[in-house]
Amino acid sequence: MAWVLLASAGILEIVWAYFMKKSAGFTLVVPTAITIATMIASFGLLSAAMRTLPLGTAYAVWTGIGAVGAFVIGVVHLGEAVTPARIAAVAMILAGIATMKLAGS
Repeated sequence: MAWVLLASAGILEIVWAYFMKKSAGFTLVVPTAITIATMIASFGLLSAAMRTLPLGTAYAVWTGIGAVGAFVIGVVHLGEAVTPARIAAVAMILAGIATMKLAGS
């Protein structure tokens, strides 16, 4: 169950990062409200997952999911660049997430 909570927290991290970008520096009310609500939910789920998962594993996986997801959203929805270096960086993050999951088992 902790891994489901952690994955959900990671997905919400992607959501809040996206809406933080869309909030234009917290000047738009709706994206700002979504950012704050999803931040709180993400932190709450991360905290619940940390009841059983090691700190280092939980935090690394949570930030990894957020980083990779934000990269994908940036490319798909915001027209950000896809370069070989950025793809390699995402591949390394995914490898790190997989390694942390395996090491925690």
